[in-house]
Amino acid sequence: MAHFAQLDENNIVTRVIVVDDDEVIDPHTGQEDEILGIVFCRRLLGGNWKQTSYNGNIRKRYAGIGYSYDATRDAFIKPQPHASWTLDDETADWVSPLGPMPTLTQEQIDARYYYWWNEDAYQADNTTGWVLETP
Repeated sequence: MAHFAQLDENNIVTRVIVVDDDEVIDPHTGQEDEILGIVFCRRLLGGNWKQTSYNGNIRKRYAGIGYSYDATRDAFIKPQPHASWTLDDETADWVSPLGPMPTLTQEQIDARYYYWWNEDAYQADNTTGWVLETP
């Protein structure tokens, strides 16, 4: 099965559908061909389409509704989670200005602690953002 994402006029994903392999396999080469899938999707539903994949082998990650398609990076990008986060050009992932979320100890994991990002705290002092939440 192949998966295709429909894009609106702003390259925002509006739906993702599954397309049978019979529609995307080139009968002459036996290879999957994205263009065949796009043609199938356009005939079926109209619009602009890009192929995506569950395992992230195509366009960095599986497309979700609300994601954007960046043609320069040829990647599907999640919505920006917080105003202070920036897009990593290589991974097309959003990163916090303080770096990755801190790692929990096994004791914290067992006790069900978790971190979350507090944008208000970060905006107030530019040093606090990751908050350790206790259950």
